[in-house]
Order: sequence, then C-alpha cells, then structure tokens
Amino acid sequence: MTRKKDAALLLVDVQIDFCPGGALPVPDGDRIVAPLNRVAACFAAGGLAVVASRDWHPPVTRHFSGYGGIWPPHCVQGSPGAAFHPALHLPEGSLVISKGSDPDSDSYSAFDGRSTDGSSLKGILAARQVRQLYVAGLATDYCVRSSVLDARKAGLEVTVLTDAIAGVDIVAGDSEKALEEMGQAGVIFCTTDEALRQVCSES
Repeated sequence: MTRKKDAALLLVDVQIDFCPGGALPVPDGDRIVAPLNRVAACFAAGGLAVVASRDWHPPVTRHFSGYGGIWPPHCVQGSPGAAFHPALHLPEGSLVISKGSDPDSDSYSAFDGRSTDGSSLKGILAARQVRQLYVAGLATDYCVRSSVLDARKAGLEVTVLTDAIAGVDIVAGDSEKALEEMGQAGVIFCTTDEALRQVCSES
C-alpha cells in the first residue's frame, strides 16, 4: 500500500486533567498514550499533519458547575492540569488547537477551537488538502464524538482509532451510544495497528 498524502491525525484532549489523578479523569484514560505516540510518529515521519486539541477554559465559564455547567473545574488556562499528558510525545511541528476559551460555550468539538495564529481546524485541514482524518483521544462520549461529527459535517472521511479512545460514561452506555452515532454518520473504525498499515506502509 502506498503512503497516503491526504490524511491527518487529530488527537483530542490528551490532557492531565482527563487522565487518572486529574480533575476530571476518564477511567484508564492514560492507556491510550502509548498507541497514540506510535501513530503520531508514523504520521509525522510521512510528512502528514498531526493536530492536538486541548480544552483551554477560563477560570469563570458556564461550562463549570459553579457557574451553571455540569463539570468540575478542569483544564483551566495555564494550569498544570491543562498540560498534555507528560508521556504524550507530540512530534515536532504538531499543531495545537485550543477550545473552550469562550466562557459562554461548552465547545466540545476541536472544530470550535483555534490555533495560536487564530486559524480554525477546518481551515488548517483545507489548506493542507486533507480529505481523511484519523481521530483518537478523550473522551469518546463528549469531545471525540463532537469533533468526529463536525469532521463529517465538514465533508471529511473520518476513521476513529478504537484502541486509542476512552469514555467518561457519566451515564452507563454513553460511549457505546456515541460510537453508534458516529457509525451512523459514516465513520470508519480501526485499531492503531490497522491505521499504521493503512497510512504508513509503503509499496
């Protein structure tokens, strides 16, 4: 199989606060870091875009329970918990998308965020002529789901890496419902090993 040229990788919110010991931990959320490092290195070696989104909330936001939301404070701008997981190795040149900065919006989707120069994710991918987006990260039932569905609305082919996502499941079954919704939207599912073969193999 030839190396793909129109693919990109989106890593959703692999931040300290969403991993065990953080302010809003996804159960076993850190188990996805090792497969993510492998696939991110593969994409970068092929000259493909690697994008990492992050929650980047102000201290006062309606997203938080103290101000009308449902979540405890997490990923506050500049706080230790907002940093990417220390074991996550983002390749040099990776793009960071910050979302959740608007105090009046939940902004679950990476497509709601902006890069440091103000570019939107949709614009970044379009400029690179990306047609296929591989997605992994946290949490399956919230930010991964929203990002994936927005990617489909943007006309992208989307593949979710099933062994590199994890859900918070506030209500039992939320992650399964999210996966079903993604599937109904035309999303493809594969493992990181399958993605490595699809994207990084050379004829």
